[in-house]
Amino acid sequence: MTSLMHLVVENYNELLESKKDPIVDSWPLMGSPVPVLILLGAYLYFVLKLGPEWMANRQAFELKHVLIGYNLYQMLFSLWLCCKAFGVKDGLEYIFTTSCSDPHAYNPLRNMVTDAAWWYFLSKLVELLDTVFFILRKKQSQVTFLHVYHHSIMMIFSWAYLKFLPGEQGVLIGFLNSCVHVIMYFYYLIAAMGPRYQKYLWWKKYMTWIQLGQFCIMLAYLTLIIVMDCQLPKALTFFFVANVVIFLYLFGNFYRKAYTKPGVGSNRRNEFLSVCKLN
Repeated sequence: MTSLMHLVVENYNELLESKKDPIVDSWPLMGSPVPVLILLGAYLYFVLKLGPEWMANRQAFELKHVLIGYNLYQMLFSLWLCCKAFGVKDGLEYIFTTSCSDPHAYNPLRNMVTDAAWWYFLSKLVELLDTVFFILRKKQSQVTFLHVYHHSIMMIFSWAYLKFLPGEQGVLIGFLNSCVHVIMYFYYLIAAMGPRYQKYLWWKKYMTWIQLGQFCIMLAYLTLIIVMDCQLPKALTFFFVANVVIFLYLFGNFYRKAYTKPGVGSNRRNEFLSVCKLN
């Protein structure tokens, strides 16, 4: 076991030195994985053990105004992230032109990718509050495996992406994800405003279509990169593919149970929506 740990540390140090970016390393939480792992451990401990036990004999918190402010912030922040993709002239076109033919050509996305990736990583940290709010409101049924798994993997992945292998593939994926967040947090903003606004939430089911459509577009985009043999990091492309396939399956399975399987009640729909909110 000692030799195995030594090998892991040695390989990590070797990877760290080969991919080290002094600018990225100087940013908050990017110098070492330790703070991120501590945050993840604290998150898992609270939502899986401490939080439920602490709330067991307490009344649920209402948090109406907190949720309104939080969802408004998330919606506007996601919109701002979407706009960053258009901050570079011909940025999105670059992915399918220069990147697929000449890896040594001038890259107009390089600075934008790293800058946006850090803000995207920060958003994944803030989104951990979604689960905390579920716990404080005694919505424990919505703290599902997929919900917690998705939060955990996205936080770790977004950190590792920026730290070791930022690539242009992340531009379109991050753009799509942020656009979906704008729609979904707008929905939850209305829902948080109270029962009198429920009549404006008739489009709940269509959010799940948008979510699944996002994954289909991502998968098609990544497949095209592979087929065209674009000069982009292959490891990152295949990692994206694996995660998109996993989430497409898991979210598709939730959708089938929530909306197409006979005899399934509203609890399953609410469970699915709690996961959708956090993608």
